[in-house]
Amino acid sequence: MEIKLINIGFGNIVAANRIIAIVSPESAPIKRIIQDARDRGMLIDATYGRRTRAVVVADSDHIILSAVQPETVSQRLTDDD
Repeated sequence: MEIKLINIGFGNIVAANRIIAIVSPESAPIKRIIQDARDRGMLIDATYGRRTRAVVVADSDHIILSAVQPETVSQRLTDDD
């Protein structure tokens, strides 16, 4: 079984087969999901202090914050090397 890895910015990498959704952090429901994950200890902040531009939802119930645009992460996900 081959594992495809996706760069979500600043050298941070996520397993592509674990990603459920890549969304923008602007809406109120997504902000609630982020806060809930923070409270439960399931938030991974990979922004390096920069503005959050994409929220990656993993099948393990982890929420990953990225400073890369959702379109960029999606493009990296669909690119075949």
